[in-house]
Amino acid sequence: MSEPAILEVSPSGWLDFSGRRFRCALGKGGVKTHKREGDGATPVGRFALRRLFYRPDRIARPFCALKTAPLPPDAGWCDDPAHPDYNRLVTLPHPASCETMWRRDAVYDLVIPLGYNDEPPVAGLGSAIFLHLARPDYTPTEGCVALARADFLALLPLLSAASEIAIGDPNSGSGS
Repeated sequence: MSEPAILEVSPSGWLDFSGRRFRCALGKGGVKTHKREGDGATPVGRFALRRLFYRPDRIARPFCALKTAPLPPDAGWCDDPAHPDYNRLVTLPHPASCETMWRRDAVYDLVIPLGYNDEPPVAGLGSAIFLHLARPDYTPTEGCVALARADFLALLPLLSAASEIAIGDPNSGSGS
């Protein structure tokens, strides 16, 4: 059985994959081994790419070997460490604190949740860590990895269901 293809992300803001290099935005809190909820840091580690969500009102279903689903208008992501839905996709309105996934800006027009702190989620270790679209000026994220739309679309056909992302040190383990 072959090793999964690894997207390698350097703390300096570059993603290398399949002989290609893409500029990326990372968390405003830097890249950290010990991520905590709200620190704005991108976690160090090696994580699965869970599935691809896309905004069906803004983009046609892209080709990708990952499980792919349209993002519903009432989608949210729970970021309340005290709630049982912590670090999970939820339906809005929701009784706990949640990030709105159907945004006015384009950053979640394409979004892949990373397998960070999700099997099972541990309260306070961070939530809503995604691979998503970057703002035009590559403004730092709240802890995610963000690519330009053209780069994200170029990357999608190269991914497989076994692809993973390694942030920081590619040999750092699961980080979960």
